[in-house]
Amino acid sequence: MVIIDQDGSGPGGTNQMAMMLLLQSPQAEVLGITMVTGDAWEPEAVQHTLRMLELIHRTDVPVVPGAVFPLVRSEQEWKMERQLYGGYAWYGAWGELSEKTSRERYHAPYVIPKMVEGEPTLKPVGEDAAHFLIRQVHAHPHQVTIFAGGPLTNIAMAISIDPHFAEMTQGIVMMGGSLNPQTKDPEFATNPRHEFNFWFDPEAAHIVLRAAWPRIDLTTVDISIKTSFTKTMLDEIARSQNPAAKYLAAFTSDFYYCWDELTAAAWLDPAIITKEETLYIDVNLSRGPSYGDTLSWDAANKPALELSPVHVHADLDLSRFNKLFVDLMKAPPQLPSK
Repeated sequence: MVIIDQDGSGPGGTNQMAMMLLLQSPQAEVLGITMVTGDAWEPEAVQHTLRMLELIHRTDVPVVPGAVFPLVRSEQEWKMERQLYGGYAWYGAWGELSEKTSRERYHAPYVIPKMVEGEPTLKPVGEDAAHFLIRQVHAHPHQVTIFAGGPLTNIAMAISIDPHFAEMTQGIVMMGGSLNPQTKDPEFATNPRHEFNFWFDPEAAHIVLRAAWPRIDLTTVDISIKTSFTKTMLDEIARSQNPAAKYLAAFTSDFYYCWDELTAAAWLDPAIITKEETLYIDVNLSRGPSYGDTLSWDAANKPALELSPVHVHADLDLSRFNKLFVDLMKAPPQLPSK
């Protein structure tokens, strides 16, 4: 059993494709999808995700509205920080000045642009993400894995409401953090400890990483940049006439690293990860140019704090990952769970 917590920008792209991997897999029972602001504002992400579910024939899965804003960090504060300390390549929903997002694409939090994939008729459920997470975990104690593909605001709120929430799960798998990525990509080469999901809501990441999870698995930038969604992969997927394949064929415009897809695939097939490190991870909450950066220690050097060991993905079987990804995207839709 899994609950997907995601910043569902779309159509297509890493956020939707990661959700689709779990929705398409016969191994996963998706109890619901909770939405959070990150790569896109949460209200828009809800609409893209509802429409994706319609198009891949999985309207049985509830979509639950979540946090629109981070716990502490604000858009106004970010703009001031950018003037003081310089900028990054990606700001997600706060994309007004991003190098990867034009001013024309930026919009206010509750504005939903025209949906190129069509407007959904499916509606979100009338419950907030934090309480949905708590309710489902208590209904299925120690059976539910939390998949976190975006900023961790919803999950931090669930922990704050119910201090036993984390320990009642089977564990959490998340895409976040950056340690020492070996790359010439300037987004990471010049800021090796900066990663968007942790940076966007540092306080939420701090709360989540310090909670009493039975297990934490973490996909960082370091291993994500070893992957790539390619035109060759899309061409093979597009030969299928099944709904998920047709969705990707129609709405894929970017070929980039498989951030969240690797996190999902590694949970479905742990053998994809060929090397991992056990580290203790936190987030820098000091205001300044390093606010939101990833902190890490090994067991010998960690501070005397309540930190849980984190299984950090370090290397992968790329061909095994690519095959799982392509096979699931070509597959017919899963029958709804009873």
